[in-house]
Amino acid sequence: MEKLDAEALRNILTNSKTIAVVGLSPNPARPSNEVARYLMAHGYTIIPVNPGQGEILGQICYASLDAIPVKVDIVDVFRNSVDVLPVAEAAIRIGAKCLWLQLGVGHPTAEEMSEAAGLKVVVNRCTKIDHMRLL
Repeated sequence: MEKLDAEALRNILTNSKTIAVVGLSPNPARPSNEVARYLMAHGYTIIPVNPGQGEILGQICYASLDAIPVKVDIVDVFRNSVDVLPVAEAAIRIGAKCLWLQLGVGHPTAEEMSEAAGLKVVVNRCTKIDHMRLL
């Protein structure tokens, strides 16, 4: 799998506008909520994906990636590694540009499949931390 350097990460974050956050929690104390709030404050459109919610952070929440009616640039995954494969399959189906697996999240099969389908794949990194560091 391609190892993305700082310039590649910067390009992903600079050229992306819409981020679907899979596993976004409505709880402000959860990392997914903190990261989504940060990204919104920095101009990104955040689309919550959490089947148990109707709205998070004032945004319509979707039950799945397939239900999102607009183009998604980054699929930012806050799920357990064992749950990543169907998320990666959906990211490919919807034509996302990047599958971003948060800190502690990885799934070699999903990563390889996504990369083979043309997605940039970021593993075990945080969008907020990388945005703060690179931009």
